Formats: sequence, structure tokens, C-alpha cells
Amino acid sequence: MKNLSLNKGRPSCLCIFIFVLLLSNQIIANELTFRSYTKQSQQQITGTVSDALGPLPSVTVMIKGTTISTVADEKGNFSITANSTDILVFSFIGYATKEILIGNKISFNIVLVEDSTQLKEVTINAGYYSVKEKERTGSIARITAKDIETQPVTNVLATMQGRMAGVEIIQDSGAPGGAFQIKIRGINSLRADGNEPLYIIDGVPFSSETIGSNQTYNGNPSLTSPLNSINPGDIESIEVLKDADATAIYGSRGANGVVLITTKKGRGEKTTFAVNTFTSYGTVTRMLDLMNTQQYLAMRREAFANDGYTEFPEYAYDVNGTWDQNRYTDWQKELIGGTSEIHNLQASVSGGGSATQYLLSGTYRTETTVMPGDFNYGKGSVHFSMNHRSEDQKFKLQFSSGYTSQKNKQPTVDLASISRTLAPNAPALYTSDGELNWENSTWTNPLGVLKGEFIAKINTLNANAVLSYNFLPELQFKTNLGFTDLSNNESKTEPSTMYDPAYGLTSHDSALYNSLTDRQSWIIEPQLNYRLTLGNSQFDALVGGTFQNQITSRMYQLGSDFSSNALIHDMTSAALTSVALSDETVYRYQAFFARINYNLNKRYIINVTGRRDGSSRFGPGRQFANFGAIGAAWIFSSASFLTNNKILSFGKLRASYGVTGNDQIGDYQFLDTYTSSGGNYQGVNGLQPSRLYNPAFGWESNKKFEIALETGFLNDRLYLTSSYYLNRSSDQLVGIPLPATTGFPSLTANLGATVQNSGLEVTLRTINFQGKDFSWITNINISANRNKLIAFPGLATSTYRNRYVIGQSINIRKVYNYLGMNTNTGIYEFADANGDGVVTASNDLTEIADLTPKYFGGFQNQITYKGLQLDFLFQFVKQKNFGYYPSSPGDFGNQLSNVTQHWQQPGDQAPYQPYTSGDNSDVVGAYFKYSNSDAAIIDASYIRLKNISLMYDLPLPTLNKLKCKLFIQGQNLLTFTSYNNGDPELAYAAYLPPLKLYTAGIQLTF
Repeated sequence: MKNLSLNKGRPSCLCIFIFVLLLSNQIIANELTFRSYTKQSQQQITGTVSDALGPLPSVTVMIKGTTISTVADEKGNFSITANSTDILVFSFIGYATKEILIGNKISFNIVLVEDSTQLKEVTINAGYYSVKEKERTGSIARITAKDIETQPVTNVLATMQGRMAGVEIIQDSGAPGGAFQIKIRGINSLRADGNEPLYIIDGVPFSSETIGSNQTYNGNPSLTSPLNSINPGDIESIEVLKDADATAIYGSRGANGVVLITTKKGRGEKTTFAVNTFTSYGTVTRMLDLMNTQQYLAMRREAFANDGYTEFPEYAYDVNGTWDQNRYTDWQKELIGGTSEIHNLQASVSGGGSATQYLLSGTYRTETTVMPGDFNYGKGSVHFSMNHRSEDQKFKLQFSSGYTSQKNKQPTVDLASISRTLAPNAPALYTSDGELNWENSTWTNPLGVLKGEFIAKINTLNANAVLSYNFLPELQFKTNLGFTDLSNNESKTEPSTMYDPAYGLTSHDSALYNSLTDRQSWIIEPQLNYRLTLGNSQFDALVGGTFQNQITSRMYQLGSDFSSNALIHDMTSAALTSVALSDETVYRYQAFFARINYNLNKRYIINVTGRRDGSSRFGPGRQFANFGAIGAAWIFSSASFLTNNKILSFGKLRASYGVTGNDQIGDYQFLDTYTSSGGNYQGVNGLQPSRLYNPAFGWESNKKFEIALETGFLNDRLYLTSSYYLNRSSDQLVGIPLPATTGFPSLTANLGATVQNSGLEVTLRTINFQGKDFSWITNINISANRNKLIAFPGLATSTYRNRYVIGQSINIRKVYNYLGMNTNTGIYEFADANGDGVVTASNDLTEIADLTPKYFGGFQNQITYKGLQLDFLFQFVKQKNFGYYPSSPGDFGNQLSNVTQHWQQPGDQAPYQPYTSGDNSDVVGAYFKYSNSDAAIIDASYIRLKNISLMYDLPLPTLNKLKCKLFIQGQNLLTFTSYNNGDPELAYAAYLPPLKLYTAGIQLTF
């Protein structure tokens, strides 16, 4: 046994001896290496490290291959002794590691880029301050330029569709330059124009109020969108602030959320040129399945027979032989079935030195329409930014500006509705000699309306400067200065050539509608920031003020009686002119705000914000209001009881509560105002009262509560966020109806109605695979919002009694209760709610149709393999909507093909009534009740391949400074839905649907 023990001991002693010998050799080798290293030519290397938001402290700076390192100070400054042949390695958690060869330089300005795999370490923009993702106490959704560059869109809201929890975005129309709707956590206000969020571009508020006049364009559901002035290619990131903790610092402007848009900035010292160009081709996403000529004529013949006609009347050109009954035209293909062509070119140059960096970019975009005719949308923009730091790093200047010029020339009428109702055997569009065919005045040629034009010319300037000075390392004074200028000129022409020449109209009957809008705004925001660290505690304090002034001038004119249609665009050439509206409004706003943030041990965080607002939109004594919020977070994953946990890598519980406000009511609503009567008495224009004085006119308020849980598992390879919110908006600013004897239809005032929004939001991010050459990341978000009217004093006796119901959503429609079809008569029947023997709109609209989506979201994937990157996004919505009901089947107009399933004789079970040409009032009346009944509400849910992008980095030689990236993209490519009444995204099938886009392009950097 002793020998055995001794034999065991010998190898142990031998191992120890060998280890000591190797260690001694390594120490000697290191000593020789160090001496050799120090003998080389060394120099002091200095510089700063920053990210997109400013200096980055605590960055590790190491000489590659050695143990020599240093750490950047609180200002991002570093100093290290190294040789010219050394490589410096810059690393910091949450950022991609960067390596720099020293060479002949002794000073560096290093910019680190956030690493998308370190989600909770990303720094996000919260408006007046920035915060790490893991330390935020509020609800903020974010997308970056990486998400935006995969989408060939022109409106900034389009880039956000399906990518943010709680943010619902709907495209109004597929027409070039069309607008989008945005709802952040539901609808808060009873006023349609009171639900817009606040837009901030580089710290400057951007007014989203609709510009233009309904007089100039009535073909689309919305007017020109001001947000088209923001070029998506110039955007670095978009943050959406949703809860009270995030929005209360914006006070009265944060009730409906805040959209923060940060534009791209210059980085680095190397001069870099970049060119990005692409071409897209677009077609309508979905067409309706309509009747062909045989089906249509059979319907019309049976309709007249049902109405007792033995011969077709003279006006029934489609069936009485006037029109060719063997002719068939697919009018959807003819009128909206064209191909839109989009060309986009963007070029930029950036560079600078260690103290100053700049970026200058320009973009030009043209877009045609799917409708016939020479119509197009063009947009050109210039973006410039500059950053400068003083040598002592105390003074910093940031300047950014953007100028956009748009011209949108479109037909005055959306042809989508016409294309779906025109008889399939209607005449040819042109005669044999190429002129418009009016077929002996038997129809209205749809191309006639294309003679009229809607032209919008919009020029927008945004400028922002931020000056800051650090009096102490912990104390910074900053001033934000901003200016915006918008000029909008819209016109609609109605030349006499739009109409049938048989009418005998001349240029003296032509008309021009003109809308001029100019809006200028400036803002000044001085701020003081203080940061104090005491042991494990960190305090951040912010105080500041806002002073804003906005002036809007409008003039709506009408001109007629032109000597020639060639002069129709010139208002001075009209013999008769009139001014429908001419005014100038001034909006003044001032506020003082503060924030205190306390962080204990990087684990317990409290954030308190407050703001006192003053708005000129309210009367004396009601102009000021206080808003505020408190948010708290507990990062429980850093607690001692989870120290050795290998599953949960991050865990945070946060909650917030606060009050925000709303002053989106327009200017001078509390005053008694007068407008021109439009009349003339003895050569003098008269005035008439247009609004009553209301001194009690005050703020809307929105109380918001949220609780959320954020968790990361397996080193954050799976990151899950779940949140519940409850918002209540009260003191609704609406028009209270007045008796006709007062001479005014309504009085704008605060109504005691309260609207509640509650919901759940879930986001999930998974790193499915991450290797050297291959990675796969998935992002999923889903939101479910419930809207409810919980109070409305005097609702039963108000004019809103048929619009709202307490306990129901404000996004409802009251409809008839459909009982079914009487199989003996074939006529629809509806419930007589009050039992008076007559079904009427005033008494029997008793059923509730809630059109609020049950849930919506997106499923996004990013897959990379070496130089290839594939991104695709599926957007999904669970919702109901009204079907498409243009007119009673049998009338003069095409129908859906399934209308052939109709009642013909007693006992038939069919979805549609007997045909009528319009003479059977019982059938017609029942049909329109049906279109406004619960039977007309159908499933409009859909899953859409919203976006797909494939990019490839060409493997060019390493010595070549040129980088080339090829890409193909698609937008709205596939839609899976049971909704057969058009595009399910649109609220009404009569408008042009969104377009399906195919895109190819190239990016060059050198």
C-alpha cells in the first residue's frame, strides 16, 4: 500500500515541477517581449469614444495581443501608450467591438455602434433624455434605419406598420402621396382630429394637422399628409412613447403618444460617399370578383321583368340594345389595373475630423399611378447635419436641417369606385379617331374626369440646433432651438372638357379651386441637466422650459369664367373669383418641465416627471394645467437569490401612473368669432357670428396606468416583454348641440364623457441561431386593445344617442338586427325594436357593431448567411368590417359575382333578394337596411406579407474601398384573408387599395 501511495505521489510532484518550469519560462518570455515592446518607438495615443448620442464612458481600450489596456473616462476620453504598428481594440457591452490600426495618427475619435444582439444594453431616445433599454421605466417602442431601409415607402408611418406593439397603422389609400392613420393604444378622443400623436423631429415639434381643403380634393378619404415631408432614408431611428412615464414630460401634447424621429448624423473622420438607388413597380393588391357581361345582363333583364316591364325603358342602354350586348370590359383592369413606376435616388457624403463631423444627403423620388393618364408624384429633399465639440470637450453643437419639395399631380376623382360599378358592356373609352367616346350622350366617360387635375405643391423646411456646455462633469446646460416652415398650394381644376360636348359647355363654365396654407413655427427649450453619483446611488435631474409659437394662414378661393382652358391654372385669369375662407391663426405655447431619476445599485429605479403647460387655445383662467407621472422599475435578475441562475439572464418589473393632456382642438375655439357673410350690402361685405364664447373651455386629460414584466432567458437569446395598460381620457372637447333658436348648431365645450382604453401587449425576440456565418433572429409582437365609453352625462337626450353607447367602444356602429329573409317574398326582415310596426333609423338601430380590431401584430425574421441578408415581415389583424354594398342588385351598375345567388321563387333560401331595377321600393329599402345591419358585418381579418427584403454584399477585394450591396424588396406581396370585398386594410372598398410593390436596387459606399 505504501508503494502504491508513493507511486501516486511521484506523478503529482512531477506535474508540479513541470508546471513551475513552464511558468518560469513564460514569465521570462513575457519579460523579454515587454522589453522588446518598450524598445520600439512609442507615443502617447489619445482620443474620445462616443456613440450616436454622445460621449461613451467606461469603454475598454486595449492593445491587441497584449495585456495593456485603459478605460475611457466619463467624457469618453482615453489615453494610452502604444506603437505605430499596434492595433487598438475598443469594446463595451451592448456595442460592436471595433479595431483601429494606429499608423501615423496620435489622436482618434471613435464611434461605436450598438450591437443588436445586446437588446437590453441599447440606448434609446426618450425625448428630453436618453436611457438604457434595461433601465427605462416607461413603455417605448423602437425601430432603426436597419428596419427602414428594407422598405421602399415614402411615408414615415408606413415604415412602422406591423413592427411595434400597441401602434396600429392603417393606409387610407394606395394613391401616391396618400395618408396613413395611426392609433397608439386606441382612440382617446371623441373627436376624429383629437387622436393624433405628437411628432418630434430632432427635438422640434412637427405639426401633423391636415393641410389643404376639402374643396380642392374629394377623391380620397384624406387630404395631403404632412408626414410625407419626412424622408425615410434620412431617419436613424423612430421611438414611440406610449405610457405616462414616457409621455408626461410632454404634458398636454402627449395624451395620444409621442413619435420621436431622429435623423442620421455624420460619424467618423473618414470622408465617405454613399449612393442608394432603386426602382419599384406597383399594382393593386386585390381586385373584386365582379359579374361578367352575361351575368350582368341576365341580372338586369330579370330585374326589369320583376318590376313588371314588358319592354326595356329608353334609359336602360345596357340592355335595350343601345350598347353592344356582346361587349365585355374588365373596368378594374382598365381604370386601376395599370402599373405604378417608382424611381428613388439618394446620395450622401459624410466625414469630418476629431472635433467636427458632417453629413449631407439628397434624395429624389418620382412615382406614377396605376390609373390611366399622365399623373405623378415627385419629391426632392436635402438633409444636412453637423456635430462639433470643443477641444476641452465642454462645448458641443449639433445642427440638423431638412428641406423637402413635393409636387403631387393626381386625378380629382378616385377611379376605384367607378371601376367597380360600371356596366361590363359599357362603350369603348375612345372613338376610332382617338377622341373620348361619349356614345351619343348615353354614358359618362370615366376618362372625362381625368381632364380635371388635383395638384399639390408642398415645400417644408425643418431646422434644429442644440447647444450644450458642461460647466462641471456633472452639470450641463443645453438649449434646443427649432424652426419649421410649411408652404402648401393645392388646386383642383374642372375644365369644360371634362363633360360631354353635347352639353355645350365652354371655358367660361370651367372652374378652379385653390387652397393656400402657410405655417411657420419656432421653439426654444433651455434645459439644465445634473448627474450625481454617491456610492451605489445615482441621481439624474433635468429642468427646462418650452416656448413655442406657430402661425398658420389659409386662403380658399374659387375662380370661374375663363377665356381659355389653357389659363385654368391661373386664378388671375378668372373673370369671376370669390374667397371662401381667409384667416390667420396664432398658437402660443409655453411650459416648464422637470425630471428626477434615482437609480440604486443598478437595480431599483424611480423616475418622476412633471410639466406645467400653458396654451393659447383656452380662455382666461383655463390656459394653464399641470401634468406629471411616476415610474418605477425593479431589476430583480440582479438580486442575490438569482446570482447563480443559468436560465433567467434578465428580469425587470416596472409600473407607471400619470396624467397627460390634450389641446388638439384648433385655435380660437373658446372665442366668439365673426366671419364674412359672403354677401354684399351697398358695396360693403357683411359679417356674421360664427362661434359662441365659452370661458369654461379647458384641457382634456388622460390618466394612464401600466404594469409590465421584461424577461430574458438563456443569455437573452429569448427576450419577452408583457405589459398591461389602462388609460382614461376625460373632459372631452366636443361640440355640444344647441337649439336652433340660438342660431348656432353647437358649442365647443368640455363634455363630462370618459373614454377608457385597456389592453395587453406582448413582444418576443428570439435569437434562434447565431454563428460566424449564419444567424437567425425573430421578432414577434401582438396587441389587444379594448375601447369603452364609461361615462357620458345626458347621452340619452343628446344628438349622440344614436352614435354612442355607455359600456361600448366609441368605434361602434349602431345597426339593424337582421332576422333573415322571408322565403315567401324574398325580402329581408329586421327587428322592430320599439314595436311601432315600422323599422326606422331613429328607433330601431339597436345592434352594436364594434369595428375595433380584436388584436393585431407582426412576425418579423432576419436571416443572414455570410454576405446574404433576408428580412421578412408578416402583418396580421383580427377584425370585422362592413361588406361591399354599392347598390341594390338589378340596378344600373355592376355587382359582385356572388349576387347571382338570389331569391327567385317562394321557398328559395338565398343570400340576396330578388332583383329590382329600382322600382320596387320594398326591396330597395330592405337592401339598404341590410347594408346597415349586423348581417353586413363580416370577417375582415388578414395575414399579409407586408415586407420582404433580400440583400447581398458583393465580395469585393479587401484593398478596394468600394462596398456594393444589391437588394430586391417587396411590399404587400401576399394577403391571406376570407374577405372578398376588396382589400381588408381599407375601411371602405370604394378607395384605391394599397399597392403591391416589387423593388430592385443597389447601394454603393466608397
